[in-house]
Amino acid sequence: MKYRPVLGKNVPFHRLFRFATSLDILCMLIGSIFSLVSALFEPYLIILYGDLTENILEYIRSNNGTSTEKELVERKLTEATKHFAINISASGAGIIISTYLTSILFSYAADRQIFKLRQVLLEKTLHKDISWYDTHQTGDFATVFTENVAKWEDAISEKFGIFLYHESVFVVCLIVSLFKGWKLALVCFVSLPLTTSLMSCISWISSKLSQQEMQSYAEAGAVAEEAFSSIRTVFAFDGQKKEIDRYNKHLMDAKKSNTKKNIFNAFSNGLMWLFFYCSYSLCWWYGIGLILDERNLPEEDRVNTPGNIVTISITTMIASWNYQTSALFVELFAAAKGAANKIFFILDEDEPKINKIEATAIKPAKFTSSVRFEGVSFKYPARPEVEVLQDFNLDIRCGDTVALVGTSGCGKTTCVQLLQRFYDPDEGKIYIDKNDIKDIDISCLRRKIGVVSQEPSLFATTISENIRFGKLSATQSEIEAAAKKANVHEFIVNLPRGYETIVGERGTQLSGGQKQRIAIARALVRQPEILILDEATSALDTTSEAEVQAALEKVSGECTTIIVAHRLSTIRRANVIIFISNGKVVEKGTHCELMAAKGDYHKMVLAQGKNEEQKEMSTSVGGITIQEKLQQIDTNEEQTCESKEKVMGSMSKILEMSRPEWKQIVCGCFGSVVNGITLPLYGILFGSMIKVLSNVDDENAITQRNRICLYSCIIGVICGLSHFLQHFFLSSASENLTLRIRKMAFRTMLKQEISWYDRTENSVGSLCSKLSGDASSVQGAAGVQIGSCLQFLATFLLSCFYPLYLNWKLALVLLSFFPLILLFVFLEKKIIQNDAKENQRVIEESTKFAVEAITNIRTVISLGCEPVFLDLFQRELVIYQKMAHIKSHIRGLFLGFARSIHFFTYSAAFTYGVNLIETKEIEYDKLFTIAQVTLSGAWSIGIALSFTPNFQKGFLAAGRLYSLLGRVPTIKNIVNADRNIWNDETVNYTGVSFSYPTRSLVTVLNSLNLSIPKGKTVALVGPSGCGKSTILQLLERFYDPTEGKVVVDGKDIKIMDLNTLRSQLGIVSQEPNLFDRTIAENIAYGVNHKDATIDEIITAAKSANIHNFITCLPQAYDTRLGSKGTQLSGGQKQRVAIARALIRKPKILLLDEATSALDNESEKVVQEALNNAKKDRTCIIIAHRLTTIQDADIICVMKEGSVVEIGTHLELLERRGLYHKFYSLQSGQR
Repeated sequence: MKYRPVLGKNVPFHRLFRFATSLDILCMLIGSIFSLVSALFEPYLIILYGDLTENILEYIRSNNGTSTEKELVERKLTEATKHFAINISASGAGIIISTYLTSILFSYAADRQIFKLRQVLLEKTLHKDISWYDTHQTGDFATVFTENVAKWEDAISEKFGIFLYHESVFVVCLIVSLFKGWKLALVCFVSLPLTTSLMSCISWISSKLSQQEMQSYAEAGAVAEEAFSSIRTVFAFDGQKKEIDRYNKHLMDAKKSNTKKNIFNAFSNGLMWLFFYCSYSLCWWYGIGLILDERNLPEEDRVNTPGNIVTISITTMIASWNYQTSALFVELFAAAKGAANKIFFILDEDEPKINKIEATAIKPAKFTSSVRFEGVSFKYPARPEVEVLQDFNLDIRCGDTVALVGTSGCGKTTCVQLLQRFYDPDEGKIYIDKNDIKDIDISCLRRKIGVVSQEPSLFATTISENIRFGKLSATQSEIEAAAKKANVHEFIVNLPRGYETIVGERGTQLSGGQKQRIAIARALVRQPEILILDEATSALDTTSEAEVQAALEKVSGECTTIIVAHRLSTIRRANVIIFISNGKVVEKGTHCELMAAKGDYHKMVLAQGKNEEQKEMSTSVGGITIQEKLQQIDTNEEQTCESKEKVMGSMSKILEMSRPEWKQIVCGCFGSVVNGITLPLYGILFGSMIKVLSNVDDENAITQRNRICLYSCIIGVICGLSHFLQHFFLSSASENLTLRIRKMAFRTMLKQEISWYDRTENSVGSLCSKLSGDASSVQGAAGVQIGSCLQFLATFLLSCFYPLYLNWKLALVLLSFFPLILLFVFLEKKIIQNDAKENQRVIEESTKFAVEAITNIRTVISLGCEPVFLDLFQRELVIYQKMAHIKSHIRGLFLGFARSIHFFTYSAAFTYGVNLIETKEIEYDKLFTIAQVTLSGAWSIGIALSFTPNFQKGFLAAGRLYSLLGRVPTIKNIVNADRNIWNDETVNYTGVSFSYPTRSLVTVLNSLNLSIPKGKTVALVGPSGCGKSTILQLLERFYDPTEGKVVVDGKDIKIMDLNTLRSQLGIVSQEPNLFDRTIAENIAYGVNHKDATIDEIITAAKSANIHNFITCLPQAYDTRLGSKGTQLSGGQKQRVAIARALIRKPKILLLDEATSALDNESEKVVQEALNNAKKDRTCIIIAHRLTTIQDADIICVMKEGSVVEIGTHLELLERRGLYHKFYSLQSGQR
């Protein structure tokens, strides 16, 4: 977005629970209690373990006693072992239940909160004032909605419950260790204050860097959204490289922030593990010293017994381990707070002043009086230096038809936007029925206004639903009646699925005229009391315009009609014509009155080639009907695109993607393997320490203690370094992978053919969601996660083979648990995998609805359809929520099993191990060594289980990305493509037949044969949907013909290099797409192969008659245009688009209704510029206004995909065919 959230402002963690209801809080409280309960079992296990250790050591010492003492101690050991096994097994069952309940309660609460968050986020965004959209770019909405919300969800879901568990274990173990022996416990926790300070510092830094990272990703997402929504413009002007460079720049900014964060996190992890092993070493060194000091005291006076030392050492170790594990979650929470900063900015900043509900607002049943503008002055919030309306006064009587005319940018469209309360005047008031419109309920006001804008926005649903958006309660008969009035019913019923035909995103499956007629039907179905027509018929062919105009005139008698138009044919029958200039009313009257006054209106009419003595345009259209049988649009649901590939990624694919980072991965993996080895080494040292406790020789015991403690410190140094290597190198590799994936995915998407974008699954919202979401998911299964996987593998292998070496009997008993663990892991993987696929689909679908609503916000607001899109959005979220609830039960069970496995392992180990000790089949220290080493393997599986969801998402995302990156576009350069510039620009269409890939059953061009000679101007005319624009799109190679070929300079354009081909074409489309950049940058977009000079830009602007307007702006050519050029009027946008085409100096100029949005004066000047531009240049023009093409060298009349008439203007008139009928309708002749 244009705004940049205040990065210094840190979001407190508790604000992430902003959407928690009383029920959610209750669930989290109960979940926290169960988390604490499950945490209590861990120290309880250690206490029992310490007591059993004391009994075992006592049994070993009794070997030197009498047989009676030995028998008594043996019986005591048997009872202690039985007590240990029963209680530990029961604790294991308890931890499964408590963990399961914790998981489902936190997941349930989080799902409800995130549901509410997504809902409120969209609702708040949809209800922002239009001025907010003018000053804030919304292109990154998909990124915010996928990545930012996902990070928020991670922080408050079951992971928060896991964090509480680790912290609870830490606190309980701390208390137990202090109770058992406070002196030793304090020594063991000597590094805790330093560790705490370090974690707090790292968390603060990570949060800041995460905010910067998320901001950069959001800006990259905005670039992607803008490129995808204007993809034809990007392709036509070879803008792919420029868009990729802009996108990559923001990615590099994100990478810099993340690299800094990785360094701090790696350093923190390394130090914490160093502290852990050094604290462990200090604990045993000091603890054994205490035992030796108390060895000569009476037994009842001894505090520091071997059992206590074992309990304290293990509790402190478990406490430290859990504390350090929670550091991973602190990093996750820091990232969530950084992501939430952006969301809170949207939620809390700029509360709407217009789009808010007022309880005292007036809700009139019907407008019965006039509309009055009284002393209205207005400046757009995005351009506060430019006064658009100045002391504007206007009265519109109820039931009148009023036409607003004037030059582009004079304030016509601003008037109707103020009437809809998109904005409020800076000064003055607007009244309806003597009520200030500020006092009228905003929903009621807009419900009574029907609007047809110059660039109609349709939604990716059926034709029926698109019309129903005008009146949500409309019946099918009302919809069809409105369609008939708009002259679109016959076209619709001839479609294979009639009114149930999907129109595609932004109505891309329809021609401009068809879209505009559906938009007119949408306005008429609501039976408005005020009808606003802002260039409503500019995209219609002559026949359709006449028919629709007649219908509109009939409707206008039923309501107050305000027309903004340049065509005289649409305004001369108005009751009142208002001529606006420089934001003021300068002339007012009927057509005849204003013509008699010979003022500005008179000049405009003369400029259009009319005079006041012309006959009025006939409202009779007789029986003229243009058949549209073959202009059929098949539904997207039946498109014959390649089927969706059901791909499942794998670790090999992720590693293959990571190949460029192999050096970093090798270093990180080396550190991971070393880390994996150190955990079982701890078990070996532990067994050695237990042996020291039974050593009666003090000097020998001290020597062994010092040696083992030294080894522990050495392991600590190695572990610290290896953790730094693991986290830094693998995080860096992961960041590089994510960067490269995003780059490659965006580049690959921009290489695909236009028909790929026509598919419903490749909507703008879906592509943005895939671009950000899939890359993040792959990152979640790569980098540090790969390291954790290797670490787990190293630990697992060592914990399997070393115990077998020491005692195969006991080892096999303990290892028998591992297949069961792996079975559970496999089952969970399969279940989560299926859920992940559906989750991804639902999130993409919901994001698509959200992005579509935001992209077309003016249409959504004017129709009052915010609740409709919220409802569509929520339906998808309900599906996601239900799946999440089911998944939480499975996750809870598996997590509980992962936490409890070492309980059952300990129970089996010591039940069978003590028996082996008693039968002299194993030495007691080896029992402890085997138990600890095997337990480290079980722990590693438990840790691996916590990463399973990330791996599943990552594997699926890798599969999707692999499929995308491997996709070969159907339209691409051949080997050794021709890069020669044309010598002869003659264009020949030979036997061309064509059907759009998404509606292959409908023939758009039918054996078309057409020759466009070099240097000639050829005009294409005909009814909407007859294939005119398709001809231009085939020349641009947006599509390839189904049959036949397109030849330029004697060569099939399929053998030409695409960039070379398009660099010689300049196009001005009917609906110009401008970018959220400066005016200069938008014009310079026409020559993306070089850096255009300011002189070239100004020359092009002068040629397009836009230079004077630009220089009047405070920032002139550096003025930003806003998203999709919203800061300009329709005519101004079109002139900038013309300048963009002219700066290209094309060999072939393509004008697709290039002047349809221009006022008469501007059109005359621009037409002169275009006429100059056409000299010595091949030019193809598509136009409905026949006055703009009368001087064309050749005019081709098209019907049903073929050329039915060809000749000059006079020749075609003499034939009295279809062209003559068009001309007669426009000139007002019978």
